[in-house]
Amino acid sequence: MVKIAGLASNRGRNLLHIADRMPGGAELSIVLTNEDGAPVLEGASERGIPTEVVTREEGESRESHEERILDTLEGYDFDIVCLDGYMRVLTEAFIDNAPTTLNVHPSLLPAFPGMDAHEQVLESGVRMTGCTVHVVTEEVDAGPIVTQEAVPVYEDDAADDLKERVLYEAEFTAYPRAVRWFAEDRVTVEHEAETVAIEGDTGGDFPQRRLVSDDLDSTLRYGENPHQEAGVYADATCEEASVVAAPQLNEGAKALSYNNYNDADGALNLIKEFDEPAAAVIKHTNPAGCATADSIAEAYDKALRTDAKSAFGGIVALNRECDAETAEQVVDSFKEVVVAPGYTDAALDVLTDKKNLRVLDVGELGEVSERLTEKPLVGGRLVQERDLASPSINDFEVVTEREPTDEELKTMKFAWQTLKHVKSNGIIFASGTETVGLGVGQVSRVDAVELAAKKAERDADGKSAEGAVMGSDAFFPFPDGIEAAAEAGIEAVIQPGGSVNDEDVIEAADEHGMAMVFTGMRCFRHD
Repeated sequence: MVKIAGLASNRGRNLLHIADRMPGGAELSIVLTNEDGAPVLEGASERGIPTEVVTREEGESRESHEERILDTLEGYDFDIVCLDGYMRVLTEAFIDNAPTTLNVHPSLLPAFPGMDAHEQVLESGVRMTGCTVHVVTEEVDAGPIVTQEAVPVYEDDAADDLKERVLYEAEFTAYPRAVRWFAEDRVTVEHEAETVAIEGDTGGDFPQRRLVSDDLDSTLRYGENPHQEAGVYADATCEEASVVAAPQLNEGAKALSYNNYNDADGALNLIKEFDEPAAAVIKHTNPAGCATADSIAEAYDKALRTDAKSAFGGIVALNRECDAETAEQVVDSFKEVVVAPGYTDAALDVLTDKKNLRVLDVGELGEVSERLTEKPLVGGRLVQERDLASPSINDFEVVTEREPTDEELKTMKFAWQTLKHVKSNGIIFASGTETVGLGVGQVSRVDAVELAAKKAERDADGKSAEGAVMGSDAFFPFPDGIEAAAEAGIEAVIQPGGSVNDEDVIEAADEHGMAMVFTGMRCFRHD
């Protein structure tokens, strides 16, 4: 465990933050100040950290004062020294006789060293500042850099505004990071050469450090609910077709809401799965229906007839130019948004006649270029690869006595591509290349099967679960899901496999004459 001797002259907010965070398990063994009554003393005492006060006597040399500080520190166990607003330039007497000493400076060194860094930043007109954690040398703010963190400078910033933002957004990130690296024994400091090397400080898809820079595209009427404020930020580097960059063609309609953006993004991602003309209707980020067909109008009709009731007020996504025939079907019932890679003039005449139907043109769909997706958390964010996997029919492992027919294999492929966009626990019933019933967002897999069966029987127009294919986004833990599917009329199943009860599940499928394939991968979607 790395132990720290902290030196501060005032509040020592970085030191207290490090004490609270204990990055890498590091802890403060002593807080020393050169000022009587410095606020850091109270904060350290509240945290049970020993404190010392060593003031500089009148006429005392800097070297003598620092020798007394070192004598005081000898009574404590520590591996590194961390300065925080310590308003003295250390001399050779201290630097040569103390362990590696770190300081945090409120600018991106070597720019704006010394006092009044924030005022210097504002006077210079730069648009980016931040902080620097560096090794202390005898030269002011010139030691080798350990890490930095950037913060934007805004047009209306005053020095106090910038100071607070640099502290909370930069220093509170960079200083604990540097301490954690020392605690993990990843830092090599060459004092004579004045260099620092960090083991494992690498880039790639999941780099050790990330800087996310997006621009505010617009503020929204509200967030998920009217009492929540919201905005949408745009990534100017994204080349993939997206709803963020899509112009809204009916300018008189309301702007997109937070939920509209979220649902439209989900709908667009779903229809990108297919090369054939495809249509989907999304409600609360889940498909109410999806289909592919020879024409986009036919695909939309099949998708809608899966569950027209749930599709009311939903989001429509098409992967072909929207024509007048499709547009007429869309406006036949209430929809919030239509997303497509273009519209005929006749289609626009139909769609824009609906006052608040938002019409988005995402342009040519092209290739998928964004490989990562992320989810903000309180205190951080999750980052992962997008689920772009799409196992081919040749990858399917047949595990039952009956092999699926060619038509069933084609439906299995369609079901899996759609299933990736269904909230887990997710079940799809499909026939041909259209959905028949969906069981979405259930906490029990058998409940999801029963819901899909209920939706197929009650809400599907001209469709039936009888003879359909069932897709499951994860393995069946017990045979009860297969039993429920058989009762609904399912004749073939695609699922990941991998349960300890796979043999029992396969046996149940065989008893009902079902064909079943394993994909060897699951497709959970929890957001």
